[in-house]
Amino acid sequence: MIELINISKSYPTNDLYSELNLRLNPGNKIGLVGRNGTGKSTLFKLILGEESADSGDIAIPKNYKIGALKQYFNFTEKNLLDETALALSEDDKYNIYKAEKILFGLGFTQEDLEKDPNSFSGGYQIRINLAKLLLTEPNLLLLDEPTNYLDILSIRWLKAFLKSFQGEVILITHDRDFMDSVCTHTLGIVRRSAFLIEGGTQKFYDQLASNEEHHEKQKIAQDKKRKELEEFIAKNKARAATATLAQSKVKILEKMDILEDIQYDANLKFDFNYQETAAKFLLEVSDVSFGYSKDNVLFKDITFALQKGETLGIIGKNGKGKSTLLNVLAGELKQLTGEVHFHPSCEFGHFGQTNISHLNLDNTILDEIHSVNVKLPEPVIRGICGLMMFSGDNAKKKISLLSGGEKSRVMLGKIIAQNVNLLFLDEPTNHLDIDSIKALTNAIKAFEGSCIIVTHSEELLRDVCDRLIVFRNEGADYFNGTYDEFLEKIGWDEDDMVEEKKAKPAKPKLDKKERKKLRSAVVQEKSKTTSPIRKEIESLDVLIPTLSGNDRQSAQKKLDTLKVELEELNVLYQAKLDEI
Repeated sequence: MIELINISKSYPTNDLYSELNLRLNPGNKIGLVGRNGTGKSTLFKLILGEESADSGDIAIPKNYKIGALKQYFNFTEKNLLDETALALSEDDKYNIYKAEKILFGLGFTQEDLEKDPNSFSGGYQIRINLAKLLLTEPNLLLLDEPTNYLDILSIRWLKAFLKSFQGEVILITHDRDFMDSVCTHTLGIVRRSAFLIEGGTQKFYDQLASNEEHHEKQKIAQDKKRKELEEFIAKNKARAATATLAQSKVKILEKMDILEDIQYDANLKFDFNYQETAAKFLLEVSDVSFGYSKDNVLFKDITFALQKGETLGIIGKNGKGKSTLLNVLAGELKQLTGEVHFHPSCEFGHFGQTNISHLNLDNTILDEIHSVNVKLPEPVIRGICGLMMFSGDNAKKKISLLSGGEKSRVMLGKIIAQNVNLLFLDEPTNHLDIDSIKALTNAIKAFEGSCIIVTHSEELLRDVCDRLIVFRNEGADYFNGTYDEFLEKIGWDEDDMVEEKKAKPAKPKLDKKERKKLRSAVVQEKSKTTSPIRKEIESLDVLIPTLSGNDRQSAQKKLDTLKVELEELNVLYQAKLDEI
């Protein structure tokens, strides 16, 4: 399998790896963890040959196919199904049902199949790339944050797909629950080297902590030993009687491998600044409806009251109106009907996907965070920048130079700079690494105010949410319970099958004997229909080499036509067999 041998890679401002080693064995599904900036995505580029290592080798078996999820778009076909089917192999190019199956699994509908792929949103275009990647059936899948643009149902489908995938996988994701459910091993890039264990992320971090504790104890013991040797040498090297013994201690000291201090990565640690309020209910929503027209209503008659200290989760499939509801509640969109009433003492902060695009690209991080609270002195603003991992001169970086994850941290920093008692958070975990998500989760749990959060992370839903608004079918409903209670009492089963029902009408079940009889009849019919065509193809294969000129061209054209006809019949009969 693939092997990385003594890989070193650095940039002018950052050393990523020093003699990194990794062996990927058959069937390994590896979750790749590490702080933002440690080189996870760069490792993918090295494996794909898009970048070169400074030193070391990457051994890849012959005919071993590697597939990676593309983050850019280049669609050439007029409809979604034809675009996706481009990824089918030559032997499989007429098995269109394979493309349909994956598209339905990723949340596309029957009606979507005829739409222009360029007409979909960026999130759905990522899904098209994911569908095309899965259709290529590579030996190794490299997936960099594949869940970022998927809703809960599509994440569950992808999870099941990857668990049954027969090849190897290396997965980068901020969704720890998703990683643990799919992966057989966890690989961390820690202090410029690779640390691999069999098992999930909790086992990985426990083992890493244990290793570091052992290292620290060894370092303390070694430092003590070195100090004793140095003191002995200093006292005895000048005395003739003990000079020889002192010299032997010098040799022991010189041969000792010095254990370095552990350089710990910076951690994202913060608390939201709570604005005191005596309110029992910070927000009351009555019969709220919204649509971009009366004929296109996304949700209607939503009613709930949000208590102080309560966290409300908004969940459901993409494109149903979750972020729109949050924007209505935050006053960025005006509802068609109903009322949104804030308590007079309510102060809210809003983290939204659209808000990130509103960042002033010409501002520095310092300027951008300061802009939301100009009364704060610079030392306080710098302190917030430090909490968001922008210490020192990094706080003077322009917004235009930041990655998606760094911009997300700036948005969180802007909320921290405000005194708030209500948080509106729209997919706050996107672009954050696992450690940063843990810090955010702890901050939400510790916050004395209230929170409304849109998320597809089942782990975050379980950790922080007390109540839910669930978008399913053609509207949204308030659910008075936790996410686990929702799964137990209602669940996703009905929603999960909606698109399948649209695509295929329900059929009565057949017993094993009837199914076998029907399949046998189809096989016989297929043999009877295709046998003459196969014989003619075989005859032409023998005849064509003996012909020349127009006769040869005519025979070759007939042969090509017969092969297409045979392939179409094979697809037709295979579809019949699949339906039984």
